[in-house]
Parts: sequence; structure tokens; C-alpha cells
Amino acid sequence: MRTALIILGGFLLLGACVLAGRWTGGTGTMVNAAKLFIVIWLIAAGVNMWVGVAKAGYSVAEELPIFLLIFALPAAAAGFVWWKFS
Repeated sequence: MRTALIILGGFLLLGACVLAGRWTGGTGTMVNAAKLFIVIWLIAAGVNMWVGVAKAGYSVAEELPIFLLIFALPAAAAGFVWWKFS
């Protein structure tokens, strides 16, 4: 359940970034916002993986597939926004 909530949070953050880009300057800044989101989301997913390893006691091998899933789904949506509006 926690993984699904984090992925949902990623999609919400992507929406906020794209809307902020749209409000500040149109489709060009939407693309820049999507690029910025990918960097922000990579850091956030990495922090989530660190918490799983350092605090929850999982190994890196156990956390890596979850990290990839958490990062890849919202990042793929950001990649679609990047492709669609560039």
C-alpha cells in the first residue's frame, strides 16, 4: 500500500510541476517542468530507497526493484509530457 501511495504522490507532483510550467509560460516551460520533475523524482525515490534500507532493514537487493517501480512509472509519464509537448 505504501508503494502505491508513493507512486500516486509522484503523479500528483508531476501534475503540479506541469501546471506550474503551464501557468508560468506555456508549453515550452511545461517541457522544462517535466525535465525538472524527473530530477526531483529521482532524488525522492532515492531517499525512499535509503529509508527502506537504513531504517526499515531491507537489503539493497530487496529495495532496488521497488525503487525502479516507484521511479519509472511517474518518470515515464513525465517522459510522455516531454515528448508530446516538445
